[in-house]
Amino acid sequence: MKQTVYESPVGRITLVSDRDGLLGAWIEGQKYFAATLKEEPENDPDDPVLQAAVRWLDAYFAGKKPAIDEVPLKPAGSAFRQEVWQLLCRIPYGETVTYGKLAEEIAAARGMKRFSAQAVGGAVGHNPISIIIPCHRVVGADGSLTGYAGGIDKKVALLKHEGALTDRMYVPEKGTAL
Repeated sequence: MKQTVYESPVGRITLVSDRDGLLGAWIEGQKYFAATLKEEPENDPDDPVLQAAVRWLDAYFAGKKPAIDEVPLKPAGSAFRQEVWQLLCRIPYGETVTYGKLAEEIAAARGMKRFSAQAVGGAVGHNPISIIIPCHRVVGADGSLTGYAGGIDKKVALLKHEGALTDRMYVPEKGTAL
């Protein structure tokens, strides 16, 4: 495994690759930092996958809208988490979706009447590829900005960067997902 550190406007991001795909993009201090890694990666900024991720992040933070498929992604997680992360990849730049809406999509795909938005929230929170797999674009049904493992301040900054932050969105004063 190879890694490099990317200095971004929202903090240092550790990028990790296994040469086939990007395993992680963790913002310094985020919950579950490197939780999916089984070994310590060695520094190698010349790794082609890491270079692709750096190019993607450069374009993103320059205000462009790079396509997710410009970086080979290989996040480790259960089949359910993979399903949720695939849904996250479909959320357009500058738009948001609710945890409940994602749960409805999963229920429909599985032929179910309902699915737990809380379970979806758990999968969203464990996304190991921050920003590129855009978990910051998921908000509460009431417009609350909760549940970002990288920190609510980072979620706000990313949504502002994309022009997605609206007047109806707010940071709750208390809650379990802060």
